[in-house]
Amino acid sequence: MTQTAPPPVQQPVAALAGRPADAPAERSVRTIVSPLALAGRRGKVTYWSVFALVVVLFAFAFLFPVYWMVTGAMKPPEEVVRTPPTLVPEQWQVTGYTDAWDLMRLPTHLWNTVVQATGAWVLQIVFCTAAAYALSKLKPAFGKVILGGILATLMVPVQALVVPKYLTIADVPLIHVNLLNDPLAIWLPAVANAFNLYLLKRFFDQIPRDVLEAAEIDGAGKLRTLWSIVLPLSRPVLGVVSIFALVAVWQDFLWPLMVFSDTEKQPISVALVQLSQNVPLTVLIGAMVIASIPMVLMFLVFQRHIIAGISAGSTKG
Repeated sequence: MTQTAPPPVQQPVAALAGRPADAPAERSVRTIVSPLALAGRRGKVTYWSVFALVVVLFAFAFLFPVYWMVTGAMKPPEEVVRTPPTLVPEQWQVTGYTDAWDLMRLPTHLWNTVVQATGAWVLQIVFCTAAAYALSKLKPAFGKVILGGILATLMVPVQALVVPKYLTIADVPLIHVNLLNDPLAIWLPAVANAFNLYLLKRFFDQIPRDVLEAAEIDGAGKLRTLWSIVLPLSRPVLGVVSIFALVAVWQDFLWPLMVFSDTEKQPISVALVQLSQNVPLTVLIGAMVIASIPMVLMFLVFQRHIIAGISAGSTKG
């Protein structure tokens, strides 16, 4: 009796390709240059040459204006307006910075800006965080309607809100207090920031419910859960909101110009314009360089938080 040989076992195509059978098929990626061409010596040289050229061009486009501003304050006044301009100062001098520090009273106006920005930042962190936590986790009645009304304010142009805000600050309803020439004129309108509130709420929505329920089982109340659980997990987005709040106050011009008629209380953004009429151009450039240093330092210190905050909403925790 002849025995028939068993049929050959047909292995899945995925196994022959060197991956598990249940693994998803890899999606083909189409590029301008094929991966085979990039794998060669010529392809690698071309790729890295183009990459280095693009990086150098972008770095030059962003850093050259900074270099031009920093070196412009180190030139004599007649050299700044010379045509054609000089890339490197012929006579290096720092009088542009020292005169700007003294003539334009930069310490006073920088301190005013620090006070206004810090107060706006603190109030935004406290009230926007509390409102976002309530809308996200406490689920109040008509929460979606309230959130929709808050987000609807983003559709209104900022210029259309200037006059109503000014009238409110000039005569606060119910208590009838005039807040002009007062830091509260900057702090209170800054609290109503719909964008930062929505950014915080979206991040709170991604915090797993199991974590909050575990805190409730351990006896933590709503406030203790916010302080001990939610806020430590929200450091990346809080860093981004903090940067947005500080930069918005630091670079704002129109609103401080309207509410601060007293020159001794004006922030640096308004003072640079008000005091630039009777000073040399090099002094004005030096003042602008000094005014930009705090924001540059803040970005360098908190750049990790910016990147973490941008990627925080990309995945659900």
